Amino acid sequence: MVRLQKFLADAGVASRRAGEQIILAGRVEVNGHVVQVLGTKIDPTRDRVTVDGVPVKPRRKLYVAVNKPRGYICSRHDRAKRRAVGDLLPKEWDNLYPVGRLDYESEGLIFLTNDGEFCLQLTHPRYGVRKKYLATVEGRVEPKVLGELIRGVVHEGERLKAEKARLLNANNSHSVVEVELAEGKNREVRRLFESQGLTVSHLRRTQIGRLKLADLPVGKWRTLTESEIKTLLSNSSRPGRVGSHEH
Repeated sequence: MVRLQKFLADAGVASRRAGEQIILAGRVEVNGHVVQVLGTKIDPTRDRVTVDGVPVKPRRKLYVAVNKPRGYICSRHDRAKRRAVGDLLPKEWDNLYPVGRLDYESEGLIFLTNDGEFCLQLTHPRYGVRKKYLATVEGRVEPKVLGELIRGVVHEGERLKAEKARLLNANNSHSVVEVELAEGKNREVRRLFESQGLTVSHLRRTQIGRLKLADLPVGKWRTLTESEIKTLLSNSSRPGRVGSHEH
């Protein structure tokens, strides 16, 4: 069972607020009866809903994984005509929006969906969904720096913290560090290193929750399976993999 205004919003008829006005105006019928009570619950699989006499069908929910290239913004479209991650998807999926963000210069795993609940559970801090990144840092990163990142730092008045930070290799020209975040504030990985006087030259997100980027090529996308969606929303500790499917 779902509230009528949420059903209208999920079906793409109107926002919840606008849907409430449509209901109050007496424009919505459920099984042939006008419904003007906000909060009325319906069964989308059984009840017949019309707006101004036109049947409303539930919109199929979509969940897409994209390996975002550098130089793309995390948006469906951009008024400034910059390349957007939505440009990589079919035009008929115009109603999908990014789950969280990945900054313009970064690449890697991002999801797009039309499911608001899925988006909330993967982005709201209270759910603590972990995300992993591979950061190439200019110069040699000393182990004590990683300790600082895990303890937490203050950068531009905001507290930033890595859940884990692991040095994969280092030399005098650059270092590669795997960083795991629970929250993912704006440009957090880059800012963590900036707080230590270090610059990230390349950043790739490799994992969200239990799903890994794996071998999905840069600039390519694929839809998530039912089991992967459940894996992302569950507390299961078994990692999934986002495999390669060319499109």
